[in-house]
Amino acid sequence: MKKGKVVLVGTGMVGMSMAYSMLNQGGVNELILIDIDKDKTKGEEMDLAHGLPYAPQKMVIRAADYDECKDAQIVVITAGVAQKPGQTRLELAEVNTKIMKQITESIMASGFNGIIVVASNPVDLMTYVVAEVSGLPKNKVIGSGTVLDTARLRYIMADYLKISSKNIHAYIMGEHGDSSFVPWKHAYVGCKRIADVMKDNHHPMEDLEKIHKDVVDAAYEIIEKKRATYYGIGMALNRLVKAILNNENSILTVSTYLKDGQYGQDDIYIGVPAIINSNGVRELLDLDLAEDEQAKLDHSCKLIKEMREQSIDKIIKG
Repeated sequence: MKKGKVVLVGTGMVGMSMAYSMLNQGGVNELILIDIDKDKTKGEEMDLAHGLPYAPQKMVIRAADYDECKDAQIVVITAGVAQKPGQTRLELAEVNTKIMKQITESIMASGFNGIIVVASNPVDLMTYVVAEVSGLPKNKVIGSGTVLDTARLRYIMADYLKISSKNIHAYIMGEHGDSSFVPWKHAYVGCKRIADVMKDNHHPMEDLEKIHKDVVDAAYEIIEKKRATYYGIGMALNRLVKAILNNENSILTVSTYLKDGQYGQDDIYIGVPAIINSNGVRELLDLDLAEDEQAKLDHSCKLIKEMREQSIDKIIKG
């Protein structure tokens, strides 16, 4: 395994936003680009490589094929189709399950034994698909989960409270989507509970729910204005990859595998705070949730499991 070697599968806007942030921030030694559109991938390689003289470190950037996965430390999957108007979430999931299955089989055929990061939507379900098809240990298959949602939350909270986002310690949990939630009793500004901060500054508590609503609505608003979101998730993926490459033991809200009654669940991928290092997920943080928060998590998991039973498991077994 080559330390610092990352393979990106999918050179659309999300994948390339991640690649561009890697080029700017450094930390990756080798970046391999794979996509069904070979010409575009070669063009992306050239365009990125021309920025290397101004990058913080030397980096090998190449358009290639799946055999390059064999000695990679991390493979990031951003490939997949976007939801079409009128298409149900299940229909989207079925299309992307077929794509994920094919991609994962190609990755594993190379002899790959590193960590796979999944960003394709619906991400919790697609992470499960990749884990099942790859046969890798569950801690080595991670979804981007609510890493971006959490960044949006911290940004909006920081703006509201006029405090640096680096000192906002709050998390979005659950499904990456409308049924996500914030465990507010575990939210802090520095080392002070958010409830106390709101009270001491005479902020109405209802504003917290408005902040969460703004987080959920953010993607819709961006898509309405510019058709897609990619810079935020590109940065979020780079952050996650760095936590793995640098063996950071950082806490990130990834889509990770719950089993044996963790959060009252079993055999499911969902967004919860987890400790990330070079082995993938070291452990997850089991938070004590309020009753309504637990209900939201249960509801998310129920929706995901229903989709699995309806058709996803059949496609995986194929």
